[in-house]
Amino acid sequence: MVPESLGLPAGLVARSRARCTRSNLRHEPLATRPGARGRQRRGARVIALVSGKVAVRRGDHVVVECGGVGYRLSVSTQTLRHVPAVGFDVVMHAHMVVRDDALMLYGFASEEERELFLMLLGVQSVGPKVALAVLSAGPPRDLVAALAAGDAARFRAVPGIGKRTAERLIVELREKVGGSVPERAISIARLDGPRALAREGLIGLGYSVPEADELLDAAVGERPEDLIASALRTARQ
Repeated sequence: MVPESLGLPAGLVARSRARCTRSNLRHEPLATRPGARGRQRRGARVIALVSGKVAVRRGDHVVVECGGVGYRLSVSTQTLRHVPAVGFDVVMHAHMVVRDDALMLYGFASEEERELFLMLLGVQSVGPKVALAVLSAGPPRDLVAALAAGDAARFRAVPGIGKRTAERLIVELREKVGGSVPERAISIARLDGPRALAREGLIGLGYSVPEADELLDAAVGERPEDLIASALRTARQ
């Protein structure tokens, strides 16, 4: 597939020097999405898997080079933790969102995370940006467990989600995910732990969610203030 034939914008194709080989990209039929415009043809193909070398690694996206073409994929902080350093090979599950003015790619470390992303998109008032914010709040299994347990507080802590949206997530998705998590496997992470409080503190200081998570990955300390101080020292380096 040649990206230009898809009409991909410059923001999606970071670099273009040659055709991508079929082994680098996998495609799947375009599913009918709620609200999708009638001009989208049933059975059209979309990018479902991207394989290549990491060309760019940022807090909210990566660029994967395959066959001389760079594909920009927006990612959650959970997925970013699984992306290797620049120059190393990576395989990412992907989903393409079709808009009137752009085609956007979203990347995932696992098919489980991608399926949860698609379920989140099916909830009213939840778009790709908010869905990624939810996925950044924890591993897919923990998020599914929180949905199954009806833990709306877990989702109210996500930036961009208010009380009403958090409750809507529970109402619309609880039954869908309830059968996928054994009751004994449900464990809800504390939202008032030192690391969670330090994360909120860094966000309050102006750091984005991905930046705060990245800084806390290298932070040391047992109290929130110690973790914040350690993160700020790392940020100044």
